[in-house]
Amino acid sequence: MSEAPDSWTDFARELGVRLLRARAGKHLSQEQVAHAAGLATFTYRKLEKGESNPGTAANPRLRTLVLLSEVLDVPLRDLVPTPPDGLAPGR
Repeated sequence: MSEAPDSWTDFARELGVRLLRARAGKHLSQEQVAHAAGLATFTYRKLEKGESNPGTAANPRLRTLVLLSEVLDVPLRDLVPTPPDGLAPGR
């Protein structure tokens, strides 16, 4: 497996940074956010790191993003970074 970061990895990491900043701004713990969104704390921690498994970029469900947006009281458009170009394999 390549060690070079790709566009999706960078995107997932930026999402994690935005989650962390929003959570810290609300003075909430990872456990509080996870519980309020109906997620396992472990799952939420991984999202803040931008990964799902070690070496694998996060790919949360749309429902998860909407729930976290609501819990953190942040508009979804502010939580999700601008997607990188060239993700579609046929483009």
